[in-house]
Amino acid sequence: MFSPDRPFSSFAVPDVDEAMTFYRDTLGLAVTVDDVGGFTIALPGGGDIFVYPKPDHEPAVFTVLNFAVDDVEAAVDDLNSRGVVTKIYSDPDYGTDQKGISRGFEGGPDIAWFTDPAGNVISVMSGGPVSG
Repeated sequence: MFSPDRPFSSFAVPDVDEAMTFYRDTLGLAVTVDDVGGFTIALPGGGDIFVYPKPDHEPAVFTVLNFAVDDVEAAVDDLNSRGVVTKIYSDPDYGTDQKGISRGFEGGPDIAWFTDPAGNVISVMSGGPVSG
């Protein structure tokens, strides 16, 4: 019987050790090594993401993980100080400024994107999930 009581998300990386170091040491997230060769990221607001090895991994063409923050500019400054590059899209693609922040482009939230070592796209954004 289908019982959706323990949902989680997942995505692949080609190098688990490199990804784990990024998520744990650079982003400061709690990670737990899994016995099947991957690791789990514990999300601060609850929930988990399983990251698994895939040697022929190709990054998705969309954002795989979003972090809602109170102040996108402060988050970008902090990420940049940790060596994370946030200017991965250039104006006019998403209306990004010199820091890589799209400020309300086409009515959307303030948002900046960056990638993990595997090329998976991650964002910091104002607000949170869109509800309908």
